[in-house]
Amino acid sequence: QVQLVESGGGLVQPGGSLRLSCAASGFTFSRYTMAWFRQAPGKEREFVAAITWNVGSETSYADSVKGRFTISRDNGKNTVYLQMDSLKPEDAAVYYCAARNSGWISFALRGYNAWGQGTQVTVSS
Repeated sequence: QVQLVESGGGLVQPGGSLRLSCAASGFTFSRYTMAWFRQAPGKEREFVAAITWNVGSETSYADSVKGRFTISRDNGKNTVYLQMDSLKPEDAAVYYCAARNSGWISFALRGYNAWGQGTQVTVSS
């Protein structure tokens, strides 16, 4: 069955970095657009970044993380990554990996077929 397993979350000081990983199984990873969403306490889940599967691997980022976060994928390892630099307290949230059976990026939750369980990111001094 489709499975997405996130890892790499933790506690980091403001200005620090973390790299999240999402290991995928149960589907043809190289044919899926992958994304990261996040949800802070009391807030709705929001789009963070996405990367397509096709040639060129188009990427897209939320304005709030542009220039600080980088999404990438390794189709040989069935894994998508989120490198997060210059972290701010407002980046603290549970980060979710999501998969979409399409070559196009969607910014909406309903556009994704599968979700991981999430990994907690805490940004605090």
